[in-house]
Amino acid sequence: MIALIQRVKYASVSVNEQIVGKIDHGLLVLLGVEKEDTEQKASRLCEKVLGYRIFSDNEGKMNLNVKQANGNILVVSQFTLAADTQKGMRPSFTKGATPNQAKTLYEYFVNQCQQQILTQTGIFAADMQVSLLNDGPVTFWLQA
Repeated sequence: MIALIQRVKYASVSVNEQIVGKIDHGLLVLLGVEKEDTEQKASRLCEKVLGYRIFSDNEGKMNLNVKQANGNILVVSQFTLAADTQKGMRPSFTKGATPNQAKTLYEYFVNQCQQQILTQTGIFAADMQVSLLNDGPVTFWLQA
């Protein structure tokens, strides 16, 4: 399971020109699910995302996690994160989970996050438009 996390001043996700999820200060989490992923990996990734210290403390050092920084998270499914880009000029998605498996684990991840922090989402498998103001910019690739 892959999470591309971005520290944001704000972020929103729209479907058919309607905002379906929106946060102010916090993390935008683009989530990719691979074939070998499990609920255990999803739980571990949730811990990493919520615990990752990428917000500035009073001394300007990246020392606070999203909860300590009073932020929220916006989770958006992104199957392209599971792409294999090693060969050729076209991505392969053979490492990606099936749509049913991906949806189940995406929902599980979101539920784990919602138990600990205000969490907004996009709509799984929808054609979404994501808007954000990256803060820093600060972006990390996390895997579990």
